[in-house]
Amino acid sequence: MSSCLGASGVTPDGAAWLASAGTYPRNILAFWKERPDVPVVLPCGAVFDVVSVPMMFGRRMLDRLWDDGPGSGPVAVFRGRTLLFAAPGTAQRLPSLLRWEEFGRTADIPPLLCHGTGDAVTVPAPVGTPEQSSRWLVAPDTRRPWLPGPEILLWAAVRAARAAVRISIFPPPDQGAKVYDVSRRR
Repeated sequence: MSSCLGASGVTPDGAAWLASAGTYPRNILAFWKERPDVPVVLPCGAVFDVVSVPMMFGRRMLDRLWDDGPGSGPVAVFRGRTLLFAAPGTAQRLPSLLRWEEFGRTADIPPLLCHGTGDAVTVPAPVGTPEQSSRWLVAPDTRRPWLPGPEILLWAAVRAARAAVRISIFPPPDQGAKVYDVSRRR
């Protein structure tokens, strides 16, 4: 493997893990050795599933995972969406968990695109360039990265949705009520 594979955080072991999802892992690694700045399309379902969410919501989910939870597995950005790499089977289970979650109290969660068995995703190149529309936020760095399951991603999505709701103890200024400045009272 080229020593430049680690430039964006993707180590040779991380690249080997990604390539293991493909039918011909050695061909993917050879391709990346020649062209380490080119993304590839890999199948989901056996090595990983991917949950694709809108960029800003994905950032909030990632914040919850790292600030209040167990962290995340690999995470990438592709064409304005955050791609959360998850344990195989997550794509099948997460949608039903979202529907079940308190019968619709998850209305603030945008539609999550779950890619599992039979699907494929574009995986960012091991070495990114600034002009690319895909890059790693959390790069794979081992042959067996920890991958969150559907319950953890549900938890992060619910927490991210709740964090987006701003609650204030002050009423909105246009309620039609008179506001008096009590600080000037004697």
